[in-house]
Amino acid sequence: MELKKYFSKFLINRKKNFSEKDYFLSTNISQITGCGVQNINLYREAFSLKTSSRNTQIKNYERLEFLGDSVLGAIISCHLFATYPDANEGYLTQMKSKIVNRKNLNKLGTELNLIKFLQNESSTALSENIAGNLFESLVGALYLDLDYETCKKVVLERLLTPTEINKLENKIVSYKGLLLEWSQKKKVNLCYETCEELQPNKNQVFRSFVWLNEEKISNATDTSKKKAEEKAAQRAFYILNKKKSILENSKDLA
Repeated sequence: MELKKYFSKFLINRKKNFSEKDYFLSTNISQITGCGVQNINLYREAFSLKTSSRNTQIKNYERLEFLGDSVLGAIISCHLFATYPDANEGYLTQMKSKIVNRKNLNKLGTELNLIKFLQNESSTALSENIAGNLFESLVGALYLDLDYETCKKVVLERLLTPTEINKLENKIVSYKGLLLEWSQKKKVNLCYETCEELQPNKNQVFRSFVWLNEEKISNATDTSKKKAEEKAAQRAFYILNKKKSILENSKDLA
């Protein structure tokens, strides 16, 4: 009861000391992480977008994103090393890639609705990776605000739990990478033919064809060469997997 009274008093005092915007940010970050905010300035920076201002003193999330990327990588690497004592380097690398790849971090950032904490508006459209970038900047802010061990605990117990990590074990992150490994193992020639294409609506896209030896397996279009090749690889994977069981063979590719 005394603790409850103290905590209520603490929240009241904090509300008095914070602006309404800071109180909203601090309270929500505490709910997400389970830890009290010590330095609100770090979280303001973590959720501030880059502006067109020439004032170099105005900080944005990019530096904390850079730091958070490294801290998150260390946390996940140590966790995987301890969790899979018999796994080889290739498997550990693949697992880490599945966890910290941009698509998964975007998913985590979106689920936490981190965009709602943005401190300012951007004159340009938000990047498609903004949710994942903010997730990394949050980790960077946590590391500086608390310490490594506390940050690690928050990441593995609240932000990215072992249960969620286990779900990624059999997930395919890159179909292009998987096909490359399969083709090298089977000693077959796999290549991509990608070109720009103007659609009827005059939009410029990239069309990518996947060739296996002399046979054209699949093709796909997208707004970038990288996306088109990945989409074409995914289609090729499903076509080839029906014939050659690539998925079963991929288990020993690591």
